[in-house]
Order: sequence, then C-alpha cells, then structure tokens
Amino acid sequence: MNFFEVVRFSLRGLSANKLRSALTMLGILIGVAAVILLVAVGNGSAKAISDRIEALGTNTITVMSTGRGGSSSTALTKKMADALVDEELAPDVKSVSPVVSASSATMTYEGTDHSVSTFVGTTPAWFNASSTPVEKGASFTEDDVTQGRRVVVIGQTVAEELFPGVDPIDKQVTVSGALFTVVGVLKEKSSTGFQDSNDTAVAPLSAVQQVLAGYGSLTSIIVEAKDPDKVDAVQSEVSTILNQQLNVKSTTTSARSGSGSGSGTSSTPYRIQNASSLLETQTETADTFTTLLGAVAAISLLVGGIGITNIMLVTVTERTREIGIRKALGAPRRVILTQFLIEATLLSVLGGALGVAAALIGSHFTIVGVKPVIVPSSIGLAVGVSVAIGLFFGGLPAARAARLRPIDALRYE
Repeated sequence: MNFFEVVRFSLRGLSANKLRSALTMLGILIGVAAVILLVAVGNGSAKAISDRIEALGTNTITVMSTGRGGSSSTALTKKMADALVDEELAPDVKSVSPVVSASSATMTYEGTDHSVSTFVGTTPAWFNASSTPVEKGASFTEDDVTQGRRVVVIGQTVAEELFPGVDPIDKQVTVSGALFTVVGVLKEKSSTGFQDSNDTAVAPLSAVQQVLAGYGSLTSIIVEAKDPDKVDAVQSEVSTILNQQLNVKSTTTSARSGSGSGSGTSSTPYRIQNASSLLETQTETADTFTTLLGAVAAISLLVGGIGITNIMLVTVTERTREIGIRKALGAPRRVILTQFLIEATLLSVLGGALGVAAALIGSHFTIVGVKPVIVPSSIGLAVGVSVAIGLFFGGLPAARAARLRPIDALRYE
C-alpha cells in the first residue's frame, strides 16, 4: 500500500464521524486563532505606544518638574526655558519650547460645547519639535506669543465636534469666557485607543497663561536637538544649565534612560525624559508582554492536543475489528501506525488552517481598543506547533493501534 492510499484511508476514517472530527478541529482552530490574535494585539498595542513616543520626536527631550523642594524657586519657569537657548553652553540645542497645559478646557462655538482633553500653551517651535504639523491654515507666530494674541490651532476631533461640515479657519470660539480665533487645524494623529491624540488645542503661551493656566510654573519644557545623535549631549547641556538656574550644587550629568528617571541626584527638582531611550525601553517591555500573551494563548493549543489524543483513542477503540481484519490480510504495522498518525495530523492541519483564517478575519476588528497587527512569524509558528501537536498527541493512539494483535482485534466486541 503506497502513501496516497494510506492518506485516502485516513480521510475516509475522518469522514466516518464528521461531527467528532469537526469538534476536534474546533479545539485546534481556537488555539491557533488565539495565539495569532493575542500576539497581534500585543504587537498592535506596542506599535500604538511606539507611534505615540515617536510622535514626540526621537530627537527631543522633555524636562518636567518633580515638585521636590516644595518651593516656587524649584519650579520650571519661562526664564529657565530662555536660558537653554545658549550657543555657548548648549551648542547642540536646536529649539526650546516652554509648555503649559490645562487638563480640560471647554470650547464653545455657536452654542455647541466641547471639552478639550488637552489645551496647550507654547511657542511656534513646539509644532516641529513635537512632530505635530498643521494640516490646514497656519500655526501662530512668535509675534502672536509676544503680543498675547488669542489665536488657537485645533485638533481633528475638536474640528469635527465644533465645526461639522464647516471650515473652522477664522471662526471664533469661546474658551473660559475669552474669544479665540481658529487659525489652523492639526494633522490627524494615530491614537492608542485609550486617549484621543486629536482632542487637543494649541495656543500662544502668553494667551493660555492669561486665560487658563495663570503666570505660574511651566508644565514642561521640550528641547529639540540639532541632530538625533546629539540627544544625549543636549541632555547633559540642559542639565548643566538647569542646575545653575536652580542652584543645584551636587549633580551627575550623565544621560539617563527615558523611563522617567531624572538627570542628576535624587534631590534634583526636575527630571528629563529622553524620547529615544524611552522608545528603546518600551520596545523591550512590549516584546516581553507580547511573548507572555503568546505563551498564555499556547495553552489552548495544548488543550486542543489533548483533545486529539482522546478522540483518536476512541477512534482506535471503535475500529479495533477493522484494524484486526487489515492486519490479518497482511497490512504491516507501519501502515497502521502511519494511517492513524496522518489522521491526527490532518485534524491539526485543517484546524490550524481554519484558525489562521479566523485570526486574519479577526485582525480587521479593534480588540479592547487596540488594532491588532499580525506578526507573520506567529502564523508559521502556530501552524507548525499545531502540526507537531498532531504528530505528538496522535502518536499514542497510533502506536496502540499498530500494536494490536490480529487475533485479539478480531475477537474484540
């Protein structure tokens, strides 16, 4: 009996009990689909976060106050931001953007209200430093900042909520009782699903301080390096200048990781986030998270393999007399072994193929707020594991069938 005849007998054996075979393949289908989709969700979540970090600009650092010292003298100020623009002390700094932000501000246009999640006050350099270009209209100018003009650039979400079907440019909106003129609309940004990156508004620093934030400390300072390779040098230069401004005597100016650790000693009243280092750290964390998700999902594949063992053992028991007849007619042991191994493997392969199809369909939908991103290697790995499961878990029933003595099999009732 050649190989193709063995395969034909295997297919006939599977089709003899279609419902049982379908339920077995369903277990493998769920396992394969779970592995591929959970890895895709982990990868999609990592990509969304990476996009957000890269949107900050990998050639920028962000300075934030730690609040240590309990005094206004340790807060970040506009004067400190201006001090960072120094060709001698900070030759690698391209631009400096002081930032104040209001966590929530209500904008009103012709009776329609919209609560903006982030209202930013800054300078024109912020748009380039934060990789936030204006798609329509224009950004404000340095003169607008100097004069305190109440102009605003809005995000796509704000434009859709307040100006549906209407060109927002040159329209006036009310923010905390003050009139602002819309001069531009930001280019749409990708969101993580947890926060809308387009629900934002940006206005001159002086106008936001006057209307919303007050003339206190800055929320942060964004410093852009002249070259991505100079980010660590810029971080050291910024630390030196800020230490002088804040009278910090004992410091270390080595570059820190972007995980939120500050530059300087534990008493330093500010911390510096390095976007490129933060991206590297996040990537390592995301890889671990994705691997963990894949490992958890792989448990369902193991359960599917146990299901194959149970089904094939039942199949061998039901077909004991058939096995006895075939062995009595001269079928060698290896033929019986191969047939039942092929049956188990076919169940795994067919279930795995259906699982891949289900995962590819499922990847077109948003899961827990995340757009899955399929990892091609996960497809090959899941299918390969499903085939291995068929061979491994089908081995015991196949070996049992091959060991049956013809006389005992023929006597079986």
